[in-house]
Amino acid sequence: MHLDGGGDTVRITFFDFSSAFNTIQPLLLGEKLRVMGVDDAVISWITDYLTGRPQFVRLGSELSDVVVSDTGAPQGTVLSPFLFTLYTTDFKYNSESCHLQKFSDDSAVVGCIEDGEEGEYRTLIDSFVDWSEQNHLRLNINKTREMVIDFRRKKAPSQPLRIRGEVVEEVEDYRYLGVVIDNRLDWKSNTEAVYKKGMSRLYFLRKLRSFNVCSKMLEIFY
Repeated sequence: MHLDGGGDTVRITFFDFSSAFNTIQPLLLGEKLRVMGVDDAVISWITDYLTGRPQFVRLGSELSDVVVSDTGAPQGTVLSPFLFTLYTTDFKYNSESCHLQKFSDDSAVVGCIEDGEEGEYRTLIDSFVDWSEQNHLRLNINKTREMVIDFRRKKAPSQPLRIRGEVVEEVEDYRYLGVVIDNRLDWKSNTEAVYKKGMSRLYFLRKLRSFNVCSKMLEIFY
């Protein structure tokens, strides 16, 4: 609607966090849950679940030394994304021209730029970066990307976005929450990605079938 109404551009920054679930600080999470009004017994249970977790590596018959982990949430569990959402829920922003979009560890800042005014957009990004560091979240700037959507005939060159002195790479498309979004706002890039993935799967299944793999096994691989 912003672009249809004559707005200049829309800029979107997609943030990448390194090992997001592993950076959760149980005590800090407990403080945030207490502010939300969560019962102390539940907080104690969650803290106990996240702290004192023994870990080791097995290679054949050999075992590494046991290391006790007191930070982060176990990977692959149903609870971890939910806990991360609660851990990051205290940073919110939504105005007519800018907002922060979050889903678990996938975060994006969207800025609707009018008359080239990018101050609010850049300030929001700086604030989010500061908050991330204060909450022990490791931002991977090398994998963070920005997309600029501009349908004007005469496009003004966009000023590069910098985070902690590093230039954020600008891209024409980006996979966000499983969907490829491009700066043309059409479905071409996403359709091509789905098509390539489908063709790759079909090729793999045809190869398996040539080895007389049973239908049930083909279904499992699919």
